[in-house]
Amino acid sequence: MIEGETCPWEPDTGEEAARAVWMLPRPAAVLVMEQDAASDEGLDDPRDEGLDARTVVATALLTPSLPGLGDHVVQAMLLVDPKRIDQGGPRTGSSQYDDHGPYGGPASPTRGRASGHWESVSRQAAEEMIEYATGLGYQAMQVHVVAANPRLVSLWRSLAFRQVGTLPAAFRHPWLSNVDLYVMYRFLPPRAR
Repeated sequence: MIEGETCPWEPDTGEEAARAVWMLPRPAAVLVMEQDAASDEGLDDPRDEGLDARTVVATALLTPSLPGLGDHVVQAMLLVDPKRIDQGGPRTGSSQYDDHGPYGGPASPTRGRASGHWESVSRQAAEEMIEYATGLGYQAMQVHVVAANPRLVSLWRSLAFRQVGTLPAAFRHPWLSNVDLYVMYRFLPPRAR
């Protein structure tokens, strides 16, 4: 959020104001993704340095898109620690870039799923947000994505979201001036009973 490239909040939004906007009552749902602080600091035991054992790396806000007859569609917003925003990578063994993580670096041995696809925090958080919304009974999801951020547009497209509209000049980008927001949408799988 601090960089002002992906979140519509003012970059200097304080914690109290952010909580008031983010921590909404039901039917809203707030999700939090945490990781061990030791993985960030390169420490074996984060308590050795007085760090918390866990650190928040992503959070999502899910709200009904419209009240009443439109409440089967969820409006989703995902915030990811800027150090962890990337779009994921190839399946192991599927290309010349085997075993490489984001930006050509080594793949993390701790990330990934049984499918063999290593996953960034942003991709994992987005997938878990989709699963959670499906579990709540939502039938579709929409997100607003800054058009000037091709990595995020690519991430959402890779998760079966399609651009269904454009809000012209709806986002005040810190150095590109007013840029478009894409309305991206996807149907969710039926909830397992």
